[in-house]
Amino acid sequence: MTTYFEKQLKEIEHSIHSIDMEIFEKMVNSAVSAINNGHKVIVSGLGKNVPICDKFVGSMVSMGLDACFLHTNSAIHGDMGVVKNGDMVIMLTKSGETAESIYLTRLLKKRKIDMWLLTFAKDSTLTNEIPNCLILDLNHEGDLWNVMPNNSTTINLIVLQGLAMMIANRLKLDIGQFKRNHPGGHIGEMLK
Repeated sequence: MTTYFEKQLKEIEHSIHSIDMEIFEKMVNSAVSAINNGHKVIVSGLGKNVPICDKFVGSMVSMGLDACFLHTNSAIHGDMGVVKNGDMVIMLTKSGETAESIYLTRLLKKRKIDMWLLTFAKDSTLTNEIPNCLILDLNHEGDLWNVMPNNSTTINLIVLQGLAMMIANRLKLDIGQFKRNHPGGHIGEMLK
């Protein structure tokens, strides 16, 4: 059983080492710029990426940073109203070929936003349409068939949490901002 976990750790390590750090740095700078200018960071995805997006948003807002989740499917039914000029939008899609993601991207490109793509496909419809792409390499999903979103969603979580932490670092946030927004639970007790 341990060998399964060791194998997945190698897969995740491979993907993390495939990050183009110049592009990731540009992504951090874009997010910091959006926040400093009174805008927000929006993450959009569907399927198994929904809880990944939720976790990123939860981390951001607990630090007092403006972020929200835009469900790729619900967006076209009115939720796009959350996207304002100057916002940064990060689209999550493993293949870059998901029909709903392509449709939403084309609608969002008509707005004055900073559009980003987090994907595992080097050449796709969305890597060709979105100028800012953070493309990761993935050898295997870690399931029996190399189909289920397993390692890809774990890596997306790591990347987005890394983004949140780098934003906090760049903005020189102190624990007070987090403490103010997190008075409950064990963490709240610990920070009293």
